[in-house]
Amino acid sequence: MGEQADGKDSVARQVAPELHWPELRVLILVVSAEKKLTGSTVGMQTSVETSPLLRFRAEAVVPARMAEMIRYVKERNFQGFGELTMKDSNQFHATCLDTFPPISYLNDTSRRIIHLVHRFNAHHGQTKVAYTFDAGPNAVIFTLDDTVAEFVAAVRHSFPPESNGDKFLKGLPVKPGPLSDELKAALGMDPTPGGIKYIIATQVGPGPQILDHPHAHLLGPDSLPKPTV
Repeated sequence: MGEQADGKDSVARQVAPELHWPELRVLILVVSAEKKLTGSTVGMQTSVETSPLLRFRAEAVVPARMAEMIRYVKERNFQGFGELTMKDSNQFHATCLDTFPPISYLNDTSRRIIHLVHRFNAHHGQTKVAYTFDAGPNAVIFTLDDTVAEFVAAVRHSFPPESNGDKFLKGLPVKPGPLSDELKAALGMDPTPGGIKYIIATQVGPGPQILDHPHAHLLGPDSLPKPTV
């Protein structure tokens, strides 16, 4: 965590190699690409200044959860990992509402995604997918490889694409999966066409790397993005 007031001695450390949990998958459900009403930096500064819940969270909750999360990752315990991921996301957004004036990053589609995940898990009797939301409405879904196809089918059913059906799923290929009538009934949601713009399917990858070859850089000598050819 560090001790300096400016945070410069706060360092992120990788807790396991990228290939430690090869079955872990990530689905990014893009709800909106519009500019946020409250930016992340300004929002966090306001929360630090006005939210007692944020201070309690930082002092009494986060240290234990960090240790717990590291253990779940090392054990490849998806049940624990998924539940803690969702609880921590929910508490983060509770601190946003505890901020004054309150900040609301989630929208109606975000909340419907939360509902979808909990209904999906309840149908299976275990945590098979987990959501987390950063400072915005887009959902990041964690799951395992053997659940991806069924959950994507559930997303398509609940948020059918309006016009980009062939481009709705980007990234890693996902084989079409069946959606049982029992699961459809368990979801209990009226479809919301166009609620999710598209899905990006990906997985755990390497952390930051130093690129020695100049041709591998995205920035030029002037530190500006290289022009596209």
